[in-house]
Amino acid sequence: MDAPSHEIPPRSVTDPAYSVTDPDRLDRFARHIVLPELGGAGQAALAAAHIAVIGAGGIGSPAIQYLAAAGFGRITIIDDDLVEPSNLQRQTIFTESDLGQPKAEAAAAWVRRFDPALQVTPVRARIDGGNAASLLGDAGQILDGCDNFATRLAVSDACVRLGKPLTSAAVGRFQAQMANFAGHLPDQPCYRCWVGDAFDAEDCDTCAADGVLGAFTGMAGSMGAMMAVRIAVAGVAALGDPQFGRLQLFDGLKPALRTIRVMKDPGCSACGTASVQS
Repeated sequence: MDAPSHEIPPRSVTDPAYSVTDPDRLDRFARHIVLPELGGAGQAALAAAHIAVIGAGGIGSPAIQYLAAAGFGRITIIDDDLVEPSNLQRQTIFTESDLGQPKAEAAAAWVRRFDPALQVTPVRARIDGGNAASLLGDAGQILDGCDNFATRLAVSDACVRLGKPLTSAAVGRFQAQMANFAGHLPDQPCYRCWVGDAFDAEDCDTCAADGVLGAFTGMAGSMGAMMAVRIAVAGVAALGDPQFGRLQLFDGLKPALRTIRVMKDPGCSACGTASVQS
């Protein structure tokens, strides 16, 4: 495989999707710009950022809404599912008028109504190892909120190959996991370093079988959006500390939050020493 990049690709803020100095944009993002940790430079970086969101479900739905609210200039939404009545309990981007519609297209329509200045692209497709690289190639960063390990691992492996940072957010009943990964960097783990190779098959539990609380997926999606913001403003704002490999585990019943440091696995089939040399 090609040698991985050792840096996060630089993001140009000289030609953003829109100018944050326009009076209407200044007013819209005033509460961002006055934050010393973000400021005008950070907002300009968000305007220039292109993020791909995998899944417009319980996690992806609120994440897309907060990414749009943050001012990400370009958002690609990848999902192959249709909106169903059971989705409305947690997938806040949809309403009853969206029932039966493709989730990617309905979510993109919400973004266009919310902020017409943003560029949003719906992709109705199921992402897998065969198409992940082509679907994610244009994006600068990825947020994965899908509902099965096989897809998560395919996305993670593609991010390693493409040299792109990944935000991962997942929920299982009242347990949530959120982290930023950069397995393409020599000292950073990828998502596969955390879960291993045992989950490549699509046989994991689902929220349909186990149940899920809508507000809890909203918390995971919101935190995923926050982590994605950290990546987008890295190098230009104080908030830009991606904290790669620091996995946040949230117990929604206690509630309690703790951090686990995920170490890079030298034997990882995606980003380990053997895979880099092959």
